[in-house]
Amino acid sequence: MGFIRSCSRSSLVLLSLLVIGCSMIGGSLWDQRYGKPQAREYVPQHTSTGIDYHADVQQVFEQRCIVCHACYDAPCQLKLESFKGLLRGASTEKVYDGSRLLAANLTRLFEDATTTQEWRDKGFFPVLNERLNMTEANIEGSVMARMLMLKQQHPLPKMAILPESFTFDLNRDQQCPKLEQLERYEKNYPLWGMPYGLPGLEQDEYNLLMRWLAEGAQPGPAKKMDAQLEAVIADWESFLNGDDIKSQLVNRYLFEHLFLAHVYFDAAPQHYFRLVRSSTPPGEPIQRISTRRPFDDPNVERVYYRFWRDPSTIVAKNFLPYALNSARRSKWQTWFYETEYQVSKLPSYHPDTAANPFATFMELPVGSRYRFLLDEAQFTIMNFIKGPVCRGQVALNVIQDHFWVFFVDPKLMSSELDAMFLAQNSSHLQLPASVGSTLLPMTNWSRYSSLQKDYLVAKANYVQEKVERQGAVTLDMIWDGDGNNQNAALTVFRHSDSASVNQGLIGQNPKTAWVIGYPLLERIHYLLVAGFDVYGNLSHQLLSRLYMDFLRMEGEITFLDMLPPETRQAELTFWYRNAEKEVHEYLDLYQKNLHVKNAIPYKTDQHKAELFGMLKAHLQPVLDRQHDIVSTRLPKATQDALNKLHAVSGEPISFLPQTTFIRVPDVGVFTLLHNNAYTNLSSLFREEHRRVPAEDDITLVRGIIGAYPNAFMLVDKKQLPDFVARVQQLTSEADYQALRDRYGIRRTDPDFWQISDEIHAYYHATQPNDAGILDYNRLENR
Repeated sequence: MGFIRSCSRSSLVLLSLLVIGCSMIGGSLWDQRYGKPQAREYVPQHTSTGIDYHADVQQVFEQRCIVCHACYDAPCQLKLESFKGLLRGASTEKVYDGSRLLAANLTRLFEDATTTQEWRDKGFFPVLNERLNMTEANIEGSVMARMLMLKQQHPLPKMAILPESFTFDLNRDQQCPKLEQLERYEKNYPLWGMPYGLPGLEQDEYNLLMRWLAEGAQPGPAKKMDAQLEAVIADWESFLNGDDIKSQLVNRYLFEHLFLAHVYFDAAPQHYFRLVRSSTPPGEPIQRISTRRPFDDPNVERVYYRFWRDPSTIVAKNFLPYALNSARRSKWQTWFYETEYQVSKLPSYHPDTAANPFATFMELPVGSRYRFLLDEAQFTIMNFIKGPVCRGQVALNVIQDHFWVFFVDPKLMSSELDAMFLAQNSSHLQLPASVGSTLLPMTNWSRYSSLQKDYLVAKANYVQEKVERQGAVTLDMIWDGDGNNQNAALTVFRHSDSASVNQGLIGQNPKTAWVIGYPLLERIHYLLVAGFDVYGNLSHQLLSRLYMDFLRMEGEITFLDMLPPETRQAELTFWYRNAEKEVHEYLDLYQKNLHVKNAIPYKTDQHKAELFGMLKAHLQPVLDRQHDIVSTRLPKATQDALNKLHAVSGEPISFLPQTTFIRVPDVGVFTLLHNNAYTNLSSLFREEHRRVPAEDDITLVRGIIGAYPNAFMLVDKKQLPDFVARVQQLTSEADYQALRDRYGIRRTDPDFWQISDEIHAYYHATQPNDAGILDYNRLENR
């Protein structure tokens, strides 16, 4: 879990000078002892002892290292999901930096450099030995080996809660020692070996890694692709690279929505590929075109779409699986090729056009685009949460901790009138990506705010005309998944700076819900996925977050339209308590311009709860129930006790972390989710001042939800009623400490890795379609 340390800034200049001086001396000594360093390139080789990287070493990395060192938030950018990440090494630069004034240089593994030397030129330093290949040098000259040795020599203190000298803050300063700085690091921070802040490796695991490192840390032979799989990929690449301009436009649209997907095929469901742009056609080696955004100018005469095999281990926080099979191709054929329409020319890659999908893909049928996005709506929404950033950072404090998502029926979004409306309003639907990392966020925000207001007025008038033709607002306007697609109903949980998207309507009735139609769904993707730059500057990230306010409110307002008129204003006022006057004016704008008849048959005065009930009934055939607390191994009395947790609110919940995994032997794993309440979500700053702890609630689900657990609990099934009672009676931090003393598996627990392995095994066995390695960077120290 990396090289982490909160550092004093008072003597930064002096410390820097000392480090530079020591590094120069240390580097000279290392050169004399083991020769000058030379960047190691990827050369698959066996070790003499027969240790296989893929069969042996990678498993230890996955179970003990990748749980902290993966994706953009890996400490020191040391990404261990693949051997190429290990070769690349570490960096003192952070990817997540919400204060930078200028956009950062891109450091995406596999994209922004192709050789280890290129990574060295970008400031990454080695964690493996890059001097003479000899046993002593491979250990003494390896940052990784030395950090593992440090942990074995200085295990965690035998105490439940680690001292304050360990720092686990999300945005903590990181100390990333190079080889020349390791001696000082080892002297000053003897307890900071790897894994950081967690128990050390088992002896056999440690011995395996050290033997592998001593022999030169060879990657082993590359895995060969099965001939049948090669044929399947060749067939799909042929399909995605038609020469006519209609095919080129369709395939550009598909790529810009699937560029983050972990694509897999029926012939090899455990092998994942990325759809990439290449300057070379199928049949030739891929020459990857890497740009800051997927719609940036490729600067080649012709783009080809190819499948690049991703060697990375799957981690839950960015896993976006997407199946390509005959059924999928048949749908695409129907939507994009068998539908009659003409493409007159290919659109440009100029930012003003490329960042606006309503301009770029104006000639593709609206109904086809919407059907494509709806068919895998969970994937579509999940992109903006997991997508290009692993964790949500800016985007996620714009959403509630728990809400449901519904979709406008595509039958209402397929006409030529819809296409004409979007074409006429494409200028109103401009997105922040068109201005890149601007230095004028508020000026641009004012412009986008004005455009959004104009769009809402136009939309209100258009929706009113459409509803009047239909007769009135009814439940039939909500997509029912065509009776078989479970993507029709989604539940979103926010876990502080991360979130998860799940099929079904999970938990108790939420505070809010969204109803999403095609224009909103498309803008969410181009704002926070295709158009979002995690390396962008403060202004870009701020503008993206502010714009997302518009989109959230639009989804919420559409849900409100299904409530009786007398309920809407009170509900909206409750959702936006203490919000700025400008926010209320913005919210009122759409409502004032929309006057439609509501034919939904309400029978009580609890309109929102009744609407949720009717929507559940409407979607009953497609509701996913895998997370319901139903188990034949638990007596009814125990299930009833667990369900009581859903009624707990207010003070007891305030002591719980966001996400708790509860391991129940012989039963499985449950997730306890703490849902924070807010007066409103209309401001980027001072979120803690808008908290309403008295309105917090919790959701208990069967299985794993969330990629970043904050706490582990081990509870025997006979103890579940006692566990529930203790949670219900929490009144102080001391009570929570007592709960943890009784049932907690803290980061210092000798059984920590055993429980971790059991949870991962259960995850992969019961949720094989979305399971990956969990991330332990948010584990609490309480």
